[in-house]
Amino acid sequence: MDLLQKILQGDLRATARLMTMIENGAPESIPILKSLYRHTGKAYVIGVTGPPGSGKSTLTDGITEELRLRGKTVGIVAVDPTSPFTGGAILADRIRMQRHSLDSGVFIRSMATRGHLGGLAGATNAVVDVLDAAGKDYILIETVGVGQDEIEVVRSAHTSIVVAIPGMGDDIQAIKAGVMEIGDLFVVNKADRDGADKTAMEIEMTLHLGKATDGWRPRVLKTVAVKGEGVAQLTQAILEHQAFLHQTDGRRQKGKDRIYWVFYELLRERLTTRLIEKVASNGTLDAFIERIAARETDPYSAVDEVLMKAGL
Repeated sequence: MDLLQKILQGDLRATARLMTMIENGAPESIPILKSLYRHTGKAYVIGVTGPPGSGKSTLTDGITEELRLRGKTVGIVAVDPTSPFTGGAILADRIRMQRHSLDSGVFIRSMATRGHLGGLAGATNAVVDVLDAAGKDYILIETVGVGQDEIEVVRSAHTSIVVAIPGMGDDIQAIKAGVMEIGDLFVVNKADRDGADKTAMEIEMTLHLGKATDGWRPRVLKTVAVKGEGVAQLTQAILEHQAFLHQTDGRRQKGKDRIYWVFYELLRERLTTRLIEKVASNGTLDAFIERIAARETDPYSAVDEVLMKAGL
């Protein structure tokens, strides 16, 4: 409870300590997360996704600077690939955002995916809740950059930004596997390269084929993040989308959608873990594997049998 109080007071060490506990799956983190939850729901969450090399970290850094100029506090969750040796994050976005490292109004956390699909780490939502409870006004989630599997970000963010760049062989890398459908804002970064106008135009044309189902028409912006060009306009567009959601009750609905997803994923994870532990503890799991290997049954029937015995 001492750790809880320190986090609510915005203590950086306590916040980092709980995040480490969450990532390591420490059971003692659960009671703290339960107590923290009623203090969440105030932060505005922004997702930044797109292919590797599109400049997501530089854009995130620039948006952070713009929000700080407006007097807002910022939390950054940078989801990186997992090191096969340590299990930790290997891109170290905190190094890339070093100019904010001494700013008490900014908290940066790199997280490893640890095999979790969808571009987000399994513990991302819990870490977002911790930053929310710690009083951050805005939380930026920068995804790992695996392209087609990034659609999970929309479930965690109020505003989702899809980043593309010209000259990578596919002018619109974002138009794959539903990624185009998740963006509230589309950014053609590195817009000083040849083909930037063509990429922006093609994204615009594709967007016009769709429908603005919630009343918001996604926008396409061009930036050169390393020079800071267009970042102020992008940040303004984020604030305009935030205002739109507030006016249309969209923020409450997005929050509700996120709660559904978090609850669903947590329930599935807990049920799976407990069921496997129960089956493994009495030797049933090994027996099923032997039967499947001997072709006495098949994996599908074996799973059905396990679930039937568990009353599911």
